[in-house]
Amino acid sequence: MATGERAGEVIHVFDKIMVAVLRLDKSIRRGDRLHFLGRHTDFEETISSMQVEHKDVEQAAAGTEVAVKVSQPTRRGDAVYLLKE
Repeated sequence: MATGERAGEVIHVFDKIMVAVLRLDKSIRRGDRLHFLGRHTDFEETISSMQVEHKDVEQAAAGTEVAVKVSQPTRRGDAVYLLKE
């Protein structure tokens, strides 16, 4: 798996609803492909659902905390990379 450019870090996880909260170092948008990478984590995910402060958004800027729906478990501290097309 490719890692791409660092986009942020997982700062919180809601396991039951499979949502990861990310602190962004780089802007992301719905449809972008992310790579979640950590000690026990290594998967890619296309952003299908994204919220900032409980409101659906199409994009989020660097410095923002954003919640994204994930299909696999991730952990706090996992790095998130933005994959190139």
